[in-house]
Amino acid sequence: MNPVEFLAERMVANVEKVIIGKRAEVKSTLIGLLCEGHLLIEDVPGVGKTMLARSIARSIGCSFKRIQFTPDMLPSDVTGVSVFNQRDREFEFRPGPIMAQIVLADEINRATPKTQAALLEAMEERQVTVDGITHLLQRPFLVLATQNPIEYEGTFPLPEAQVDRFMMRISLGYPTQADEIAILNSQQTHHPIEDIEQVISAEDLMAAQRAVKEVYMDDLIKEYIVLLTSATRKHPDVYLGASPRGSLALYKTSRARAAIESRNYVIPDDIKALADATLSHRLIISPSARIKNVDARAIVSEVLDSVPVPGTRVKTR
Repeated sequence: MNPVEFLAERMVANVEKVIIGKRAEVKSTLIGLLCEGHLLIEDVPGVGKTMLARSIARSIGCSFKRIQFTPDMLPSDVTGVSVFNQRDREFEFRPGPIMAQIVLADEINRATPKTQAALLEAMEERQVTVDGITHLLQRPFLVLATQNPIEYEGTFPLPEAQVDRFMMRISLGYPTQADEIAILNSQQTHHPIEDIEQVISAEDLMAAQRAVKEVYMDDLIKEYIVLLTSATRKHPDVYLGASPRGSLALYKTSRARAAIESRNYVIPDDIKALADATLSHRLIISPSARIKNVDARAIVSEVLDSVPVPGTRVKTR
């Protein structure tokens, strides 16, 4: 068992004490963490989005902050503010919640676009600039954002630039009947989040992140990724296809999945397994297709069916 797989097994087993029956989704979250990427969790209320973020933070021992987005929130409520110190006669920076290592941006689409934009620099460059002074964020750094996909009253749709900065979009979904009974039993006397302990250190995580970057990917697999993203741009129902950042997201996450699956090389199945999570939220459906209720996930599935999987390379003597 390689170090990445060992770390993943410990993390997943620990988080599953709270998030029951969602092993694949927990693994997807871990893949995002291993790739230093941010995740958008789009699902209905009450399925465990907040608990997932808290469980991940406790398992690593990282600092955790939750930002409850509301329409009256200001950008300074996210990044922090400079306050004049009367005693020292100078300004001092009071950091906002974005300065934590794992940040839960709860109901991100309830904030105005101006406040949403306060996350852009932090998510892309791992730094925050306030009053012309740049403050670096501590690594590892991960933003877990949640939004309700069916409630539109009092919400502001995320700008394309904001959505594109999320490496993956996942959904937890409702539990099965057996899993829901297990959830009831697990909370009979107290919430299982209280039993979550740190199982790895931040240094272990960063070492795993470096190990993921050593996973081999053949040029044919890279070509397959580019063919998939190019196909989304040419699809007749798509107004704007996946960006090169989407190709990079698929490239990085597939290497992390390979490492978790105890491989030091990427196979086409890794690409197929992560194409929806990394590409579908980047697609902008054309107005005519929206009228026909065309779904971005269905388009990614169609692209996967139409783009041929690369064959093995023939060695020449």
